[in-house]
Amino acid sequence: MFIDIHLHTRRAKGFPREWDNATYASPDELIEIFDQVGIEKAVVLPAASPECCHVPQSMETLLETLEEYDRFIPFCNCDPRFLKNSPDAPLADFLRFYKEKGCKGVGEVTANMYFDDPMVENLFAACQETKLPLTFHIGPQVGGCYGLVDDPGLPRLEKALQKFPELVFLGHSQPFWAEIGKLEKPEDRNGYPKGTVTEGRVPELMRKYPNLHGDLSAGSGHNAVSRDEEFGMRFLEEFQERLYFGTDMTSPGGAASQAPLASYLLRLREEAKISQECFENIARGNARRLLEL
Repeated sequence: MFIDIHLHTRRAKGFPREWDNATYASPDELIEIFDQVGIEKAVVLPAASPECCHVPQSMETLLETLEEYDRFIPFCNCDPRFLKNSPDAPLADFLRFYKEKGCKGVGEVTANMYFDDPMVENLFAACQETKLPLTFHIGPQVGGCYGLVDDPGLPRLEKALQKFPELVFLGHSQPFWAEIGKLEKPEDRNGYPKGTVTEGRVPELMRKYPNLHGDLSAGSGHNAVSRDEEFGMRFLEEFQERLYFGTDMTSPGGAASQAPLASYLLRLREEAKISQECFENIARGNARRLLEL
């Protein structure tokens, strides 16, 4: 029923995360959750940047692991500092190599650098050249976090959308989805704002730039479309051709806690609060078209 646009996996349990003492789920653990939720296939986003993982994940290890299964779709993760730590690094050559090995996109980009850093723009140019969509995580500041950095109002993202019009950007994370509504105070972008939504920058940017798409994974995506159900229904319907179901599963926990968006979308469909077409587009149709599955 669903294609998951965003999750992570590792075969072996590595050094646990400091904030929850957990590790990524193995492919077998994920498949158990898939069968509970109704997930047909899922995009795996490897970890490449040191800001977001204790040990970077090699593409070779990931691809060898996924060869054993038919339910995973690999993305290639390319840190903007790869190859030469320079804005003229030949990143398109790197991406073409892994595209030929079956990678369908790039990300999750978590380097803690500004959106308009020349090395980041070099990565965007390489993705546009190789026709690979890019999933980004936004961080609130440089230092002490991970993710590409933008300011309240997302001006640097808008600059990228203008500069790379043929690149599909998949927006993700709290500082992105918090701006589905107007921010009452700047620090609200770092969490999960509650209550009624007064339309903010994300809908405005999505209307203006057809290359901006929405990755609805994690608590940030689910919160964005459920905190104000009336607004969420309208948003899902309006942008139904550029929104994607996702979970961002990061541990072997239960299906209910890892995939609340699935039950939410199913309920909206059952109660006729979104159309069948809208549900099918977000649940799997858009992913099939974007990734040419």
